[in-house]
Order: sequence, then structure tokens, then C-alpha cells
Amino acid sequence: MALVILRCVFILVAAGVGFQIIQADKLPQEPYVPWLVVGGLITLAGTVIAIDVFSGRKRLDTITAVYFGLIIGLFLTYVLMIALSPWLEPDTPKQMNWAPWTTLILGMLLCYTCISILMQTKDDFRFIIPYVEFAKEIKGLKPLVLDTSVVIDGRIADVIETRIIDNQLIMPQFVVAELQAIADSSDKLKRGRGRRGLDILNRIRSDAKVDLVIFDRELPQFAGQPVDQKLVLLAKHLEGKVVTNDYNLNKVAKLHSVGVINLNELSNALKPMFMPGETLQVRVVKPGEESGQGVGYLEDGTMVVIEGGREHVSENVVALVTSVLQTSAGRMVFGRFEHRVPVAAKADA
Repeated sequence: MALVILRCVFILVAAGVGFQIIQADKLPQEPYVPWLVVGGLITLAGTVIAIDVFSGRKRLDTITAVYFGLIIGLFLTYVLMIALSPWLEPDTPKQMNWAPWTTLILGMLLCYTCISILMQTKDDFRFIIPYVEFAKEIKGLKPLVLDTSVVIDGRIADVIETRIIDNQLIMPQFVVAELQAIADSSDKLKRGRGRRGLDILNRIRSDAKVDLVIFDRELPQFAGQPVDQKLVLLAKHLEGKVVTNDYNLNKVAKLHSVGVINLNELSNALKPMFMPGETLQVRVVKPGEESGQGVGYLEDGTMVVIEGGREHVSENVVALVTSVLQTSAGRMVFGRFEHRVPVAAKADA
């Protein structure tokens, strides 16, 4: 809505500048000249708006954009008029002085262009002064910066589709470049992982309800840093969190006081809890390491070690939970064989 109002005001200003020009006495006294001037300026304004509309959608805080856009636009107008003034001065007193009108037109075009660009800039903008940046304050939900490992893993897409995440998702350009390098690898396994990561990224991007942004800026502090360090620095710059499966990146982020969402920890937290004395049904898929043990897996991948289950490999059994062990790799359940699951009962289930 703000952009629509700005574009309407821009067209009105263009028409106003045209009427100011036609009031000059030194214009050719032809009936078509006023219409040509006003129509030409409105057409010029419409062309600028059309280029702006089809050049891509960006965003920034409206007040900040108008404020800095006007300052930069007027400054550029002043500099250009100094450069153009030798060519705009009339050779004789009878010739029309185009300098004031050129100033109005340039000021109109440059101010609109600067305001529009800043309104459509998403995260931040940098002045010509090196290492000086002005970033908008992020309020409410913190953005989530995606790591290479979490995109290749693929579970992040399923988590997003549950709609429990309303945060803005940030995909750094250097992570996209790393995914592309992996997808172009000569190693077949790496190439498959890289292509899956790109497919997952496209799947997330095609979801209209997901706010995914490709962060393509190079911050000064990125110079000479590895990808993991860049992720942490970017999350700190945006006051967001890193989403990863990488244990080492998890530790590095915590050292920098950057929030981390680890999908492995999230997955372990969502696995069902079992208390000693409860029973569970599981299929024994292989013998265990100890004598008499059998090993099975629940639907969520939790390993179940069953005492007395070695003789029931490839069978569904009921086990009595004796203990639960939480490890860095996940949760392990230890149980004792109770009885086989009857075939009829399994069919009914």
C-alpha cells in the first residue's frame, strides 16, 4: 500500500513539474507543446514505475526508506547539476534557461528511485563508507539461518510444513554455493547429497506460506572466514538462530552466544518416553552383541535391546522395559522378552 501511494504521488509530482514548465514564457508557442511536455513527463514517470515494478520485490522500513532516500536523491541531484551546469546555461539572454527544470526533473527521478530501492531492501543497506552499516532492528520472531547439513538432511522441509515455524528463514548465498559445489562433485554419493539439498531448498522456496530469503550480502567480518564461522557471524548480525545438525557448529555458536536449533536434539526430544515396567511391541531384526540379546527398532528409529530376544529374530515380540539410556546418538531402550505377538493379533493390528 505504501508503494502504491508513493507511485501515485510520483505521477502527480511529474504532472505538476510539467505544468510548471509550460507556464514559462520561452517555450515554443505551439498548441501541442504543453500537452507534449506534461504527457512526456507523465510517460517518463510511468516508465520509471514500470521498471521498478518488474525489477523485483524488496522491503525495508518505510520511514527509514523515505528519510534516507530523500537525502541521497537530493544529494545526487545537487552533484549532477554541478556537473551539468556548463551545458545548461543559455548562450544568449533570449534562450530558455533549462537548469531549473532539469533540477526539478532529476530531483523527482532520483528521489523516487532512491526511496523505492530502500523501501524494497529487505535486511540492511550499506553506505559508501566501508564497514559502516545501518540494519533495521529485528523485533518479534528471530530469523533462522539454515546450515548446509540441515538442508541436505531434508527433515527441515517436513518440520516447516507442519507450520510450527513462523520465523523468517535465511539461506546465505555462501551455503547455496557450497550446496552447488557438492552437487557438482565427482563423488557419486556427495553429488547425490548435494542435489537432494538443492531439491529441498527449492521445495521450501516454492511454499507460498514460507518466508525464505537468500542472503547474498558479504559482510566485512566474513573476510577469510570458513563457512561455519560465517553462519555464526551472520546469525549474530541478524540477531537470529542457527539451524543445524552439525555438533561442532552447535558448540561454536554457543561460544559466540548465538542461539542454535539442532534438529537431532529436536528429534530426540519428540521421541516417546518409556518408563521401566511398561511394555512395548517391536520386531526383532537382528541378534545383539551380548549372548541371548535381540535388537529391534521403533518407528522413530529408537533402538530396543531385548534380553532373550535372540531366538525371535524376524518376529514381533512384546518386551518389558527395564531401563532407558540417553546417548549423544539418540535414545536406547533396554527390555526383557515377555512373549511373542500372535499372528492373528498382528493381523488385526
